[in-house]
Amino acid sequence: FFFKQKTAYEMLRSLVGSEMCIRDRAIEQIKASSFDLVVTDLRLPDIDGTEVIKEVKRLDMACHVIIITAFGSIPSAIEATKLGAFYYLEKPFEKDQLLIIINNAMNQVRLLKANIMLKDQLTEQFSLDTVVGVPGRMEELHKIVKKVAPTKSTVLIYGESGTGKELFANSIHYNSPRRNKPFFAINCAAIPETLLESELFGYEKGAFTGAMTRHAGLFEQANGSSLFLDEIGDLTLSTQAKLLRAIQEREIRRIGGSENIRLDVRIIAATNKKLEEEIAKGAFREDLYYRLNVIAFSVPPLRERVADIPLLVEHFLSRLNEVHSRKKTISNEALQILMKYRWPGNVRPVSYTHLRAHETPEHLVCRLLLEKKKIQQKKKNTNIHNS
Repeated sequence: FFFKQKTAYEMLRSLVGSEMCIRDRAIEQIKASSFDLVVTDLRLPDIDGTEVIKEVKRLDMACHVIIITAFGSIPSAIEATKLGAFYYLEKPFEKDQLLIIINNAMNQVRLLKANIMLKDQLTEQFSLDTVVGVPGRMEELHKIVKKVAPTKSTVLIYGESGTGKELFANSIHYNSPRRNKPFFAINCAAIPETLLESELFGYEKGAFTGAMTRHAGLFEQANGSSLFLDEIGDLTLSTQAKLLRAIQEREIRRIGGSENIRLDVRIIAATNKKLEEEIAKGAFREDLYYRLNVIAFSVPPLRERVADIPLLVEHFLSRLNEVHSRKKTISNEALQILMKYRWPGNVRPVSYTHLRAHETPEHLVCRLLLEKKKIQQKKKNTNIHNS
């Protein structure tokens, strides 16, 4: 029996009033239509119920299968479960019992499909097509990401704040074999050292005051996935030593624990500092630097790629128009002002500016001119001070 998205009552009625679809017709219908639930007997005249499970799961992993049988046994139940059956129901059974199982199965199918849709949206959101830029330097970065994404190599991304380092980190993850698992990220500069270690490596119950339960750190949570360490140049030397061991040995130990936990985590790090200079000052470990600097690239600031500004404007404006169901455009005069502005915060303030301008467009030009005057005055004051 095959069910699409119907109420459990409708499905049960169709179940009671239908003939059994077997063998070729059954497989043909499975191939021809997208079903959410299949209910099949374990013993059919010319096909085994386990073969139905295999075929259903081969065609659509989201489709659930309920096995019913009058010849229940532990080995057959184990085999059906291993093949992916949602439920193994022995005859005789009450109709209400089947109704509850069908409802549970359909609820789980809906959750599974929503999860798949969300993953597809994330993959699309962080595809390389979302990294905006004209042919040139950004095109080179696209090629680097395409080349490194399928590997397990550690990646180090340089760039000023707001240039889009995390966007590139996401693109690496969602174009890699690890894309079906969540992407984990932490800003190392935003968390005090006393808390950062527990966030990264976790802790055991009773490890310190307030540790009421065991806590899995980001390394454990990201096992089999990717972990983005933003602003890694701001780590203290003590935390750097612990991070080095985790990367080098591919294992961690929770705070207060005695067990070493083996992990498979891909590290993507980013910094707005020049780590070679930090090493020279004694502020960054050289051995950690070489562990991180396996594959490295720099994201250029927006002032070095002014030609990208019209594309960014078009990109943000298009997104805002879609969200607010509007059709706003930008004049050539406003675009010229945007291109002449130096954007000290890089891409991020471009996005914020468009959000403000979309709501209050009359203030955009005035705000930009005011910011420009502030920067010019600051430079003038600096020059006077130096002279």
